[in-house]
Amino acid sequence: MYVPRAFTENDTAMLHQQMEATPLPVLITHSSQGLIASHVPLLLAPDEGPYGTLYGHLARANPHWQVLAEGGEALLVFAGEQAYISPSFYPSKAEHGKAVPTWNYLAVHAWGQPEVFDDPKRLLALVSRLSHKHEIKRSEPWAVSDAPTDYIDSMLKAIVGFSLPVSRLIGKRKLSQNRSVADQVGVRDGLLASGNSHEHALAQLMTKE
Repeated sequence: MYVPRAFTENDTAMLHQQMEATPLPVLITHSSQGLIASHVPLLLAPDEGPYGTLYGHLARANPHWQVLAEGGEALLVFAGEQAYISPSFYPSKAEHGKAVPTWNYLAVHAWGQPEVFDDPKRLLALVSRLSHKHEIKRSEPWAVSDAPTDYIDSMLKAIVGFSLPVSRLIGKRKLSQNRSVADQVGVRDGLLASGNSHEHALAQLMTKE
């Protein structure tokens, strides 16, 4: 990922926050047949290793887990809020017209060498924690223990887990930092005027910069 200095984010805690806020990152690896990608929900253990360790699982029918088992580096892409930026947002455009469209966005890329596992107890702990993460805010959260034991046992046989200790971590926060203060305010106001909730969220992030 190309990251100009103005958009570089090196704070590990902030990068972890973005990773936690991305519910379905993309797992990318290279195989003998070329690149392969899967969309996977993940758990982050921030204190395991210098950049944390990620845990997830794939369907056993998905050949991607076999690629992970072969070794080699994997890349995970965590895409955050994003929005098209119109030149009309910039007050400077009215002065000299020197403006072109661009895109503001947040992204985190994490690399590491995954390890696959299919131990039932370890898989059960993983899916229980994943379910808890996404159910906890519901009024009546579902738990793995709500389902029949034999059914869960059969479901566990249909997945393969993996852990990925993060060895490299890069973050990008492109929020018009390379523009004048007036242009930054113009972008923020332009996004807030939109009816798109994601654009509103990006504008709020610009307010915090």
